[in-house]
Amino acid sequence: MQPEPTAELRHRIVEAPAGRLHLVEQGTGPLVLLVHGFPESWYSWRRQLPALAAAGYRAVAIDVRGYGRSSRPEATDAYRMLDLVEDNAAVVRALGEDGAVVVGHDWGAGIAAASALLHPEVFRAVGLLSVPYAPPGGPRPSEVFRRIGGPDQEFYVSYFQEPGRAEAEIEPDVRGWLAGFYAALSGDTMPAPDEPDPHFVAHGGRLRDRFPAGPFPAWLTEEDLDVYAGEFERTGLTGALNRYRSMDRDWEDLAPYRGAPIGQPALFVGGALDASTTWMADAIDAHSTTLPGLSASHILDGCGHWIQQERPDEVNRLLTDWLATLQGWARPGVRRAGRGGPSGAGTRGPPAAAWTGGGLSGGAGRESPP
Repeated sequence: MQPEPTAELRHRIVEAPAGRLHLVEQGTGPLVLLVHGFPESWYSWRRQLPALAAAGYRAVAIDVRGYGRSSRPEATDAYRMLDLVEDNAAVVRALGEDGAVVVGHDWGAGIAAASALLHPEVFRAVGLLSVPYAPPGGPRPSEVFRRIGGPDQEFYVSYFQEPGRAEAEIEPDVRGWLAGFYAALSGDTMPAPDEPDPHFVAHGGRLRDRFPAGPFPAWLTEEDLDVYAGEFERTGLTGALNRYRSMDRDWEDLAPYRGAPIGQPALFVGGALDASTTWMADAIDAHSTTLPGLSASHILDGCGHWIQQERPDEVNRLLTDWLATLQGWARPGVRRAGRGGPSGAGTRGPPAAAWTGGGLSGGAGRESPP
């Protein structure tokens, strides 16, 4: 049976623990919740919404709290993972649904994984783009990131920690910074392997000092950049950066889930040139244990970090093919054996620093941080 013609995009505001969450939806059918990363918005899913709707799904892309038209709480700890998970569950309820497939990219992949881990009765399958799943655990993230930086430079996540510091670099020229940031992590414009790594900041320098000069990535138009820049010029970057500033709190909050696998059906798609794929290769290799329901895993040659924007047709095909395998997998409210939880299988995954990933996750194919 062919899906009925899809309607235009519908913008809505729903109530959630964040206060309000803005979402964009298209289509009818089983709910697929799309969660973006840093520094993006619902707009990063603009190519997926019509494709999923045409395939017979109700596709919903949210502005994560701190972004776009969603609420931006002032407290840094309001951006902890537990709160973002509850936002996702609240969206499902507000839409009148009792369950959804959740798909995330970058930080959205971490939020999607945590949603599936903490609420398996709501999130019955999980798709991860760019950032693989590694269970909670390992050393305190801030300690790991300090060691990664070394004596002469600072890892970007450490650079983002101090409130106001990254904002002072970004906000005077949001449009220019975003253009450079997107280019630094795109497969067709990222720096060569022998050039300075844009994941690091020289002491006394700026992150943008290592962004490439030159044309936009092929996937990014002037109009696309206008959308992203317009939102961040209006909202600032603090809400988005507070996700990074909550990582140690996540490590504490999720300690009961140390080593827990996610048992629901799962999909992973990574870019071959994305450091989330190369640096976290061990996490991908461990998916047979940490994601026992994984039914499809793909690495896209020549692709960087912005995977669903760089390769929309390929990602749309992979998503819809995978979703088609899920029909009838579970009835509402049924919990299946093996789903994650505090008593989940006791395999220790990569450090929490890897699990919480997200953000600036691109690179030029380096195997690990120096």
